[in-house]
Amino acid sequence: MLAIALASLFIALGFYRSQQVNPYVRDVLSLQGNREQGQAIFLMNCAGCHGEAAGGRVGPSLHDLSNRRSRVSIIQQVISGETPPMPQFQPSAQEMADLLSYLETL
Repeated sequence: MLAIALASLFIALGFYRSQQVNPYVRDVLSLQGNREQGQAIFLMNCAGCHGEAAGGRVGPSLHDLSNRRSRVSIIQQVISGETPPMPQFQPSAQEMADLLSYLETL
């Protein structure tokens, strides 16, 4: 019984923590992205590794990415630089919203 209560508490705390989004991510998620602008940003900054059609080269394919990762996870991946060799990239909130809009079409 105690184990179930503790498990429920940990799940609730994990949910609460996942809802605490940093201000940049919150700003990105509040904006309407422009797919065409996002494609231009992708071609300038991402296509060198992910390919012009996002099918993968040095970096993995990004097709169906939005079905595999949450919007928050995608934003954090792009801005963190924590997955070498992917560099850290800090677009403006609008640019990131545009990029997300494009990635969701792949």
